[in-house]
This record gives sequence, C-alpha cells and structure tokens, in this order.
Amino acid sequence: MNIKFAVPCLLGLEAPIANELRDMGALDVVSENGRVLFSGDEHILARVNIRSRFSERIQVFVGTFEAHSFEDLFQGTKAMPWERWIGKTDRFPVKGYSLNSDLFSVSDCQKIIKKAMVERLKQTYHIEWFPESGALYQIQFSIMKNKVSLLIDTSGAGLHKRGYRPAANEAPIKETLAAAMCSFSHLRDYHTLYDPMCGSGTILTEGAMMAKNIAPGVNRHFTAEQWNQIPPEVWREEREEARSLEKHDIPFHAYGSDIDAHALEIAKMNAKRAGVGDLITFEKRDIRDFERKTEKGTVIINPPYGERLMDLKEAERLYRDMGKVLTPQRGWSYSIITADEDFESCFGRKADKRRKLYNGMIKCQLYMYFK
Repeated sequence: MNIKFAVPCLLGLEAPIANELRDMGALDVVSENGRVLFSGDEHILARVNIRSRFSERIQVFVGTFEAHSFEDLFQGTKAMPWERWIGKTDRFPVKGYSLNSDLFSVSDCQKIIKKAMVERLKQTYHIEWFPESGALYQIQFSIMKNKVSLLIDTSGAGLHKRGYRPAANEAPIKETLAAAMCSFSHLRDYHTLYDPMCGSGTILTEGAMMAKNIAPGVNRHFTAEQWNQIPPEVWREEREEARSLEKHDIPFHAYGSDIDAHALEIAKMNAKRAGVGDLITFEKRDIRDFERKTEKGTVIINPPYGERLMDLKEAERLYRDMGKVLTPQRGWSYSIITADEDFESCFGRKADKRRKLYNGMIKCQLYMYFK
C-alpha cells in the first residue's frame, strides 16, 4: 500500500526531519516551509511515528486542490477517495485553519468538508446515517492562499509527547526542539553533555535518548493503531525493530544543574521514566559556578529569554555572566537558544554558526560556539 504523508513541524526543523525520514526508508521526501512530505507503506507509517525525534505528528495526505468558493470546497473534498480509509462506523471529526484565502470562516469550512465527506461515503456504502462509533480518523484541513490540503492524523497526541514528562517546570522547551538542538550540536554516544540551566531536564533526557538510540515513541500509542488498514503485527514488528537498535554500554554521560531544587526533582523523575536515569547526574548549582567535570564537553542551554521568566535586563545580565564561564576551550562546544537579538554582544563574542528556530511561537536563534 503506497501512502502519501505530511509531517507538520516547528519552523527550522524541516532539514533534520527530511534526513531522518530518508534514513528510515521513506520515499519521495520533499521539504516545504513548516512541513515535510514523503511516501511509503504502512510499515513506514508506524516506523516514523515510533522513531521520529523531530516531527510534530504524521498525517496521511489525502489530496489538494484550489478553492475560491464553498462549492469549490465541497466538490474538491467530495472527489477525494475517503472510503479508502473511513469505514461505515468510523469517526471522522473535522478541524483546521484558513490563512490568506477567500474562504476565511473556519467553522463554515468545517461544515462543508464534513458534508462533502458524508455525501461521498453515502454513495459508497449506500447508507444514510453514520453512527461514528468506531476508530478515530481525525480530519485536518489547511487552506493557504486558496490552496486546500486535506489530511488524516495518524498520531493522536503530538509526537513531542514521549510519555516521560507528565510534569514540567515553568516555560519548558518542547521535546522535539530539544532533540533537534542535540542533533545540531552533533551530539554522539561517546560525548559528555552538559546543561547548566537544565530545568526539568528535557535537553539532557532527549540527548541521552539520542545517544542510546531509544526511539522516542516506542512506549506510547498512536491513533492509527486502531485502524483496520494497518495490521497489529506491523506495529509490533516496528516496535521490536526499534528496540533492537538501542545501544547499551555506551560511554555517554550527561550533567545537569539548576538553582531550582524542585525542577531538579522533576528532571530526575523524567530521566528515569525515559530509561536514561543512569546516564545523567543532577546537582543544584548556579550557572555562574559552572564546573567542567571532563576534558571535553557538549554544552546545550535554553536560558530565559526575557519573554516569560525574567525581564530582558536580567536576562542580558545572565548572558554576560554566561560568557565569562563558557569560555573557548579545546574539545568544548556551546549551543545556546534565545530570542534576544543582542545575545552575542552580551555573551561577549560572535557565534561560529547560527540557526533560526522557533520555540513555540517565539522566533529564536541557536548560537553555536565550537572554535
């Protein structure tokens, strides 16, 4: 079964997602702004849900067309092969958004799409009423500049929800972004990772999972596991394969510190739940007292931006102090994400490389120092 898919993602993560999709055997991988398209079979559907570190969710890409009127939207939706996925009793709620388009009322678009789907399925199944009591097929539409995309979500809860973080401190970083920062920092299973402002430990946990090659979704469930089109053995085989790729007895270790004792307790619990508690050492310490415990190190930090946790002047004072302790040293690299455009002048030196990323809706830069 050849299926076309779409992966919505945080802006700036398109390239690492495209790379990991190719590594997993996905076909026809194409990056667009804020999403990546690819194709594959039901094994790829399960594999990417289980293993992708950077994707927000995996969607079946049903089709696309242009619509300037509700009639266009109705006919375009009705022309799609919905019966390939949705059975007589399945649930198919509709949600989505419209940007810069003639059809701007989201609620009206929802109703039109639902009506068109029902009409198509009525003709296919020769029934007048759908109980919608079975498996969930969440329909997602996007209308951008009058171009309609219709998709079906396979993931359920967003893929950043790995299951290890039921609790977090204030302003936590998304797991997908934390994993991407580890990837951009070229973290390896023989490295030592440091986060001296670790909060609830997301960067450290994601780094340790990456080093150990633990598939982020191996212990959670997905909406498409209830679908008739995908046999249960597909999910079982893909989970077994993912677990077989885990690394053991690696030299990797991570050190996390923070001034918040409560956040550190949460971090310890999260790391333990993720199966990497033995790879991370936590201690209560101010970043101004940062201590190198090894000859080489990879430092990754998500400090306060002056957006939510402290005012800008406080944040910039902190950046100046960071620059004094995170000095250039052979074998050491530093990656720091912030929305403050004056970060480099506060930190005291220009980054060797910068990447534009979004932390939620906040436009940031990842400042990387490795020389």
